[in-house]
Amino acid sequence: MTVIAHISDLHVSDMAFNEEVFMKAVSEINALQPDMIILTGDLTNNGYHREFKQAMKYLSMFEAPLFAVPGNHDSRNLGYQSFEELVGERSWKLTKDDDFTVIGLDSSSPDEDRGHIGLPQHLWMEHQLDDCVIEDSFSIVALHHHVIPIPDTGRERNVLSDAGDILKTLTTHEVGLVLSGHKHVPNIWRINETVVVNAGSLCSNKLRGKIGNSYMVYIIDEENIEIFLNNVGGEKFLYGKYRRKY
Repeated sequence: MTVIAHISDLHVSDMAFNEEVFMKAVSEINALQPDMIILTGDLTNNGYHREFKQAMKYLSMFEAPLFAVPGNHDSRNLGYQSFEELVGERSWKLTKDDDFTVIGLDSSSPDEDRGHIGLPQHLWMEHQLDDCVIEDSFSIVALHHHVIPIPDTGRERNVLSDAGDILKTLTTHEVGLVLSGHKHVPNIWRINETVVVNAGSLCSNKLRGKIGNSYMVYIIDEENIEIFLNNVGGEKFLYGKYRRKY
């Protein structure tokens, strides 16, 4: 069994970041003792180097291994350079126990809100997923921008510019989970055998309506994927349960 905590959209900054909520989330997630934490972007609000340095101090409070991809806010003001220096590679692959693969994609573009994967990164992802299919390996793809529009988020402007091509690759390769953030609204879509999950904002003040700060928890065993929505400091409930393909 594998336990994954999925967090997103911290927006570390002077104004948009809620430190009290973040500290509650750290306590809750550490108590879960997940195998890993996946952060789907917007560690910072403006991409400033000092914001990245502060974000890394906060993220060091998590006890589990953490893997992050950049968001559109992280790529502002040369933030993509600070991400590489202080966080790590913007695209990456993680293999766990030879039958579990996580692929991180950079969907951000410098100083733009829109998302874009691009052909070189798309081909790289496709090659990695080919291997997963051949090896019957359960696959997860993490990126900041959503590949399908999210309800209750108003006018849609920031979906991936190459969403159709990316979604085709994800579904034809029967990716188990696609994780994203960006809109600060939790949501689940299922297309064929692929479950597409959008996380809310872990600890920012940039919230929509009555939607609070939250994070996702995935419990994956040999047969099922259980998805829990955890409201920081509040209710936790089963958000979805699906049969595992591989």
